Amino acid sequence: MVATAAALDAAVVALAGGTGPVAVDAERASGYRYSQRAYLVQLRRAGSGTVLLDPTAVDDLRAVAEVLNPAEWVLHAASQDLPSLAELGFAPARLFDTELAGRLAGFPRVGLGPLVEQLLGYRLEKGHGAADWSRRPLPRDWLAYAALDVELLLPLRDAMAGELEAQGKTEWAIEEFEAARTADPPALRTEPWRRTSGIHRVRTPRQLAAVRELWTARERRARDHDIAPGRILPDSALVAAALADPADEAALLALPVFGGRAQRRRVRVWSGALRAARELAGSALPATQPPQEGPPPANRWEDRDPAAAARLATARAALAELAERHLVPVQNLLAPDLVRRLCWQPPAPDDPGAVDGALAAGGARRWQRQLTVGPLTDALRAQ
Repeated sequence: MVATAAALDAAVVALAGGTGPVAVDAERASGYRYSQRAYLVQLRRAGSGTVLLDPTAVDDLRAVAEVLNPAEWVLHAASQDLPSLAELGFAPARLFDTELAGRLAGFPRVGLGPLVEQLLGYRLEKGHGAADWSRRPLPRDWLAYAALDVELLLPLRDAMAGELEAQGKTEWAIEEFEAARTADPPALRTEPWRRTSGIHRVRTPRQLAAVRELWTARERRARDHDIAPGRILPDSALVAAALADPADEAALLALPVFGGRAQRRRVRVWSGALRAARELAGSALPATQPPQEGPPPANRWEDRDPAAAARLATARAALAELAERHLVPVQNLLAPDLVRRLCWQPPAPDDPGAVDGALAAGGARRWQRQLTVGPLTDALRAQ
């Protein structure tokens, strides 16, 4: 465990003295903390051993970054860890994602455990991935679990590379890894409160406003105190309060969850949010349906645009056949949202260049376009 300046200096020397790629993993405290920061970073390199780095205890990590960043990193499900590692100043020059490699190679189960067992013959103990990694000190068995997450990543990388080479998919993987390495952060949702679990039970604009005001108040407190929103107030309580519309604090405290000690201390916050929703002018109330982003749900296409529905059905069938032939999940062959957008508003159907350009603009990689432009052009032209 590297938690002092002296230990950090020794770890930098060890990592710099190693060779080849670096196995990397990070543990966060999702479900406990609001932030997605890394509370532990695991590193392993040939000739260096394993380093468990505590970024909460060591302030200046520039020396580690100078060693790590020029190297190839090996991660499993890299998109989950790269943002939190970037916050520490860590960013790989090259990437190998063993989960993504497993998808491209057609493995039915691409979790770290199943891949390690199938390709290397080891069975990993299930452990503490969903634990509160922000706690200190970290228990010894947690540290052992964390170390095991990078123990076999390097031999797994080599085995997966061999699988990809045997299937002729090495270039596909290189393009996918680079796309993952350079991906932009996810776009912020325009109305994130609409993802509140159970909101389908809320029918009226006034009730939706109550959910929105409660969600916003909870979000503010979660951010200020770095606590996961669900640990402050569960989604079910937000929905229940919006539906009940309690007239005063006493009525609010009578609802399930709100009668607990923690909620009694915050009752003015929640009551104030409900009051704010109650006093909103009609023009400020949210719409009962979320704003439309992109094409409508596919199950409505038949009524709204039968030709588009026929294009989508034909395109999906063609992509499913391609995916089966190449042993690639259809969602990795081409993003489903991109397929829907293409079929809803198709480019010139007689121009394969237009279809290729639309796919490229939507983020499709070269290997994906090479496989799908022809079948998609035929699907669009057939309708």
